[in-house]
Amino acid sequence: MKTFEKPIVVMSKCLGLEACRYDGAVIRDSWIEKLMSYVHIIPVCPEVEIGLGTPRSPIRLVLTEEKKKLMQPSTNLEFTEEMNSFALHFLSSLPPVDGFILKNRSPSCAISDAKLYRNELKSSPVGKTAGLFGEQVKEKFSHLAIEDEGRLKNFTVRDHFLMKLFTLASFRKVKANGSPAHLITFHSKNKYLFMAFHPGKLKKLGRIVANVSHHSINEVISEYERVLCDLLSRPYSLGANVNVFYHIMGYFKKVVSREEKTYFLTMLEQFQQGKVPKVSILTMLYAWAIRFEQDYLLKQTFFHPYPDSLLELTDSGKGRNLA
Repeated sequence: MKTFEKPIVVMSKCLGLEACRYDGAVIRDSWIEKLMSYVHIIPVCPEVEIGLGTPRSPIRLVLTEEKKKLMQPSTNLEFTEEMNSFALHFLSSLPPVDGFILKNRSPSCAISDAKLYRNELKSSPVGKTAGLFGEQVKEKFSHLAIEDEGRLKNFTVRDHFLMKLFTLASFRKVKANGSPAHLITFHSKNKYLFMAFHPGKLKKLGRIVANVSHHSINEVISEYERVLCDLLSRPYSLGANVNVFYHIMGYFKKVVSREEKTYFLTMLEQFQQGKVPKVSILTMLYAWAIRFEQDYLLKQTFFHPYPDSLLELTDSGKGRNLA
């Protein structure tokens, strides 16, 4: 059975860890609870950390002279400086991490959808923005896997997040080891996963690994990481994914029957039309890899980029337009 490096994830405490929301509640999410068994969590509640109790009067983001302020309407107190200072200190003191899961719509933790107001009084919001803590997370760690629990209800967002998270966790181990052999192994087993994201960047990563310029291993790993994070920054396209399926099918075109090949191509066409899920194609190809003892394919993370038990085909539809 495939083993995975445990990602290190910074997570909002209110997401099932502690009853620390402004109303004293805790948010329960069955998928996040399942994820907790596969990751190391660094919990955080910025609002509690700056001295706001639980429960507490709500705070909101107010746009004043083109600057965001964090205000508490019931007391007319401002917490902008305290929140920015805490965020800077907390994020600067973190060990190497692989991702963040933050509370959506929060004036402190939101990544993109906190309500923004013109004043601290009762009024309608004028737009949406990142929370003050979430904003610094995006600025400092834009290369990592960052999402909120609302967007993670969308299958495409969740699938991409998990691929990126577990890939970065695996690469973190390569960085810590600092061995050319470990980098080569990492690159080799991720070949088809990276091809599905961006064939051109896969080739660029291959040239970096080849190290024709004879740079130091630290320089090579640093450059590899830069391109890797760029490659993982967006979900792979349907076309690139289909291209990978055809590449892998090439291993079996001379050994499977005509009927099997025809059935595969029919399934692939249905996949392109959105009628069958990707996992159906993956299962067929992986079964052939087992049957014909294709060890190189069996080691490819493309088939199992993260633990199978975290795969859920459910999709709320949320987050589709927020990528």
